[in-house]
Amino acid sequence: MILIAVLVLAFILFAVGFLYFWGVNPGDITVFLTNDLSYTLPSAIMLVCVLLIGLLIGNGVHFLSAFLYSFRNWKGGRRLKKTEETGSIYRSGVGRLLSGDLKKARALLKKALDRDPHRVDCHLALASVALQEGNSTEGIELLQKARKLDPKGIEVLFKLAATYEESGRREESMRVYKELLDGDANNRKAMRALRDIQMDLGHWQDALELQKKILKISKSGVKADVENQISLQLRYEVARNELENGKQEQAIEVCRDIIKKNVKFTPARVTLGDAYRQAGRDADAIKVYQDGYKALKKSVFLARLEDLYINAEDPAALLAFYRSQMQVDAEDLLLKLYLGRLCLRLEMVDEAMQHLTDLESSGVDFTKLHLLLAEAQRRRNNVEEAVIEYQKALSIDSHLLLGFVCEACGARFNEWHSRCPECKIWDSLVLPERKQIQDAKLIEEPKIIPQGSQEK
Repeated sequence: MILIAVLVLAFILFAVGFLYFWGVNPGDITVFLTNDLSYTLPSAIMLVCVLLIGLLIGNGVHFLSAFLYSFRNWKGGRRLKKTEETGSIYRSGVGRLLSGDLKKARALLKKALDRDPHRVDCHLALASVALQEGNSTEGIELLQKARKLDPKGIEVLFKLAATYEESGRREESMRVYKELLDGDANNRKAMRALRDIQMDLGHWQDALELQKKILKISKSGVKADVENQISLQLRYEVARNELENGKQEQAIEVCRDIIKKNVKFTPARVTLGDAYRQAGRDADAIKVYQDGYKALKKSVFLARLEDLYINAEDPAALLAFYRSQMQVDAEDLLLKLYLGRLCLRLEMVDEAMQHLTDLESSGVDFTKLHLLLAEAQRRRNNVEEAVIEYQKALSIDSHLLLGFVCEACGARFNEWHSRCPECKIWDSLVLPERKQIQDAKLIEEPKIIPQGSQEK
């Protein structure tokens, strides 16, 4: 009732106002819509029409704005609901992926990707499924799509680069890592990954340049110590390449500096001696090899000394060095092995038997020791036919090489390498029985040397 009374009162006031306005404004107003179309109305009616048109337009705009706002909210709600549902499907797919159910993971992630083809995380997860299934081609295609959606995405670029590398596409992997570094010049993870590829490819100078940048941004601590060690290793490889190219003086300078920084880095000592030898400085090479053995007790130095002295037709000098070292450390069983082997090569069979039987009586037991003993017995005309069979079966060479084994991966080689060709670890090649010899103790007991041929 009150509302009706208010409306009636408002109508009465409007009517009174309208009549009053019409009374004081009796004239007409002509409005031209075009040159030929016009309308003539009393001024009061014209005013009312204008007010009504204004109200209609204002309310129309208001209602349209309200409608559009409601529509956007409805549409946004649907989009949000769809995003939440897609996210739930994605998370379920990732859960299946982590649990190893690749088939279910693929189905869920594919469903999530079909609902929202612009989700980068779905592309990454589906790529992981493909890669675990062994389908690197599909994995790379998915990662490339993710890269188009997010060209600067760190996670996408790292995964793509790593996948390229695992697929053997190293050049493409390096390009992606370089792209990462273009966007973030101090990204150590990218620099390390790129450096490792350069190392695998044997691009030592390029790897060293990257390592210098890594060292500049590395803080002190264990990681920095590791990076410094890698820097020395890379410098060594560059020096070794220089030596191969005939640049002995450059190699000598770098190797000497590396030894000052790390006296236990065997490859630098070996290559320094090799560089001296290549430069015709045999006396310096001998000193490096001898000092190397005294400091590190590694068989490669004895092998290098033996090769140098035998080639120089001066085995007596090598024999003198071995014997002098035995006086310094009579329990050096590694040296005793090499001394026994040298004596055998020089046909000093009795002395060879003495040193080799010392090893055997100390508990050292490995195939090549028995072969050396068998060869010594053969040279003393004992069980010759059996020894010949041993030679045939075990392919004993004329130099009776002891060989080397990688302490890291167990790969065996006839020749020493500064870096294992199999696992790429530096300074890991040693005599296969080195630890057994080091752990053994010499037992002092009367030595009974069988009578036989005399030393020559």
